[in-house]
Amino acid sequence: MSMIRDLRAAVRPSLRQSLRKTPTTYTNYDPTRDHSASSAVVDCAVYRDGHRIDDRACLTPRGAMAQVRKSGGFAWIGLHEPTEAEFAGIAAEFGLHPLAVEDAVHAHQRPKLERYDDTLFTVFKTIHYVEHAELTATSEVVETGEVMCFTGPDFVITVRHGGQGSLRNLRHRLQGEPELLAKGPSAVLHALADHVVDGYIAVADAVELDIDQLEIDVFSPSAKGSKRGTDTGRIYQLKREVLEFKRAVTPLQRPMQLLSERPMRLVDPDIQKYFRDVADHLARVQEQVVGFDELLNSILQANLAQATVAQNEDMRKITSWAAIVAVPTAVCGIYGMNFTYMPELEWKFGYPMVLGGIAVVCFTIHRTLKRNGWL
Repeated sequence: MSMIRDLRAAVRPSLRQSLRKTPTTYTNYDPTRDHSASSAVVDCAVYRDGHRIDDRACLTPRGAMAQVRKSGGFAWIGLHEPTEAEFAGIAAEFGLHPLAVEDAVHAHQRPKLERYDDTLFTVFKTIHYVEHAELTATSEVVETGEVMCFTGPDFVITVRHGGQGSLRNLRHRLQGEPELLAKGPSAVLHALADHVVDGYIAVADAVELDIDQLEIDVFSPSAKGSKRGTDTGRIYQLKREVLEFKRAVTPLQRPMQLLSERPMRLVDPDIQKYFRDVADHLARVQEQVVGFDELLNSILQANLAQATVAQNEDMRKITSWAAIVAVPTAVCGIYGMNFTYMPELEWKFGYPMVLGGIAVVCFTIHRTLKRNGWL
């Protein structure tokens, strides 16, 4: 079995929020107190030769690093939406750069890859498809979150923001593939990248179904009995959701290219080549998202053109009926004038003849307009 297949089998998937605040400071770090034992830490473990070390001393970041320095391996610490105070001790313990820590705490970052001394800092945007019975003008289609990853020579720290995108299943799958974990922190980074991109693929497939249904509704409005013009809001809403999706996918291409093409001391050569597979899948999703955006533009233009054509048809009908009504209006206006010498007023058959003449002229106009498609 090839390693690429093992890697992908190990990481296949499941998959908004605080405003930026003042920069993080670490002057409150007390070395005599274990800041890492906070609610933000969702899992902490040491892995040696691909196997998780079952030792209670490894359950805190400080204890985990002590074990790593003593016996080798690497530590993997997972956090969920840590505060500045909760992350201060961990940042000091692992020597994380303050700028990267600030980004990790406050979130709302673009996907990127940065290197700080012996640490790689990677930001991923996670995408979750929001199930909905029917697409409306207010439907939320995709929900975003963030996962930051600090990768060092002997540690991995993942920081997750958002209610979606739990990494628990990813960790369990990797623990079932010790030969992969034996490759070190870069194997976890690859698994995380593959996990996120596989999530993009699943969301892209679901969004494509929404676009297909929307296209059917726009070009066959009678099928759903919808009123003219009600689809514009739905198209615009879906276009906004696709734009949010695009903002998560497009900026990640450059980091994946760097990880797959540029030799890095922190990335195992055996693992680096498999980042190409992730980059290929990401390129495919990016092409899909760009296609979605262009297709929605075309659907919106077609919808607006349909509305314009419908308005023209309405105006033609109104104009046709106005032409028909103009005949009796003109005749009645003429005979409504109070002149003394109007011969027809004294004629016995004047009234029925006028009514008959009006009826014949109106019928002729109606038939002519209907034959020409105006009615």
